[in-house]
Amino acid sequence: MTVPLEEVLADLRVVDLPMRRRFRGITRREAALVRGPQGWAEFSPFPEYGDAESARWLAAALDFGWTEQPELLRSEVRVNATVPAVAPGEVPEVLAAFPGCRTAKVKVAEPGQTADEDVARVRAVREVLGPEGRIRLDANGRWTLDEAERAVHRLERFDLEYLEQPCESVGDLVELNRRLRELDIPIALDEAIRKSADPLTAVRAGAGGILVLKAAPLGGVRPALELAAEAGLPAVVSSALDTSVGLAMGAWLAAALPDLDYDCGLGTASLLAADVTEDPLLPRDGAIRVRRVEPDAALLDRYAASPERAEWWRARITRCHALLQPPQ
Repeated sequence: MTVPLEEVLADLRVVDLPMRRRFRGITRREAALVRGPQGWAEFSPFPEYGDAESARWLAAALDFGWTEQPELLRSEVRVNATVPAVAPGEVPEVLAAFPGCRTAKVKVAEPGQTADEDVARVRAVREVLGPEGRIRLDANGRWTLDEAERAVHRLERFDLEYLEQPCESVGDLVELNRRLRELDIPIALDEAIRKSADPLTAVRAGAGGILVLKAAPLGGVRPALELAAEAGLPAVVSSALDTSVGLAMGAWLAAALPDLDYDCGLGTASLLAADVTEDPLLPRDGAIRVRRVEPDAALLDRYAASPERAEWWRARITRCHALLQPPQ
């Protein structure tokens, strides 16, 4: 549907939230919140993303705020803990923020860190989770093909659930799949899906066996559901370091999937030191409830971005909105 720009901007609130520790190279997270007839929605592509890519995030926000969403098939979603590229000694504190979570996604291949540091971090996670816990690795496409192969052979002793985007290119992912066939460790596709003009290219090439679905960069809940159905692969729903308003959209997507065999990366409100609601979507007993989130006015005021940053987001929304309009 087409939402007039003035309606999108009418209740715009831009927040600047502190984080508990550095993650993805940042210590603060900015997000723009908009309100439609269905409720609040979030627009928060990272600042370095261009307008063409960010326009999909705006389409998702408008869809979630202005249109009725698909039917829910479950009322709560099990989530994983997310372990940034921290020192091994910090791992227990990080995991303690995700009570009841049986799965941990561990960041590896952090710029400036070594393979030995990755091994030490993953070992620490295994020690805290115990033998029954599930560990998945996320390299954000930073390994070369050979680096990925060497790393996996060092890390597979920790009983890995899957590898998320170990390499950037589809060709390298296909070859890595071939090289790791005997280890039976699936590759999950994230950037190869959400940053591609044709998300199914990597699927058709056999680059991975699991889809990582993020509602915002895929244009909303419905496009993500359609992609999952067309791909025919098991899916895990993840977030992009959202506020609880943004996580609500991801939870809706996860709750609308016909099959959901993996714990989802939707517990990331635990990485924030503040949120826009007094009742954030934090993991409880390893799961989050599926619900829309209403921001608290006092928190919107307390964590309001500077006027200059708010204007930057307003201009960005205006540019992205223009890209969503049908040709005259």
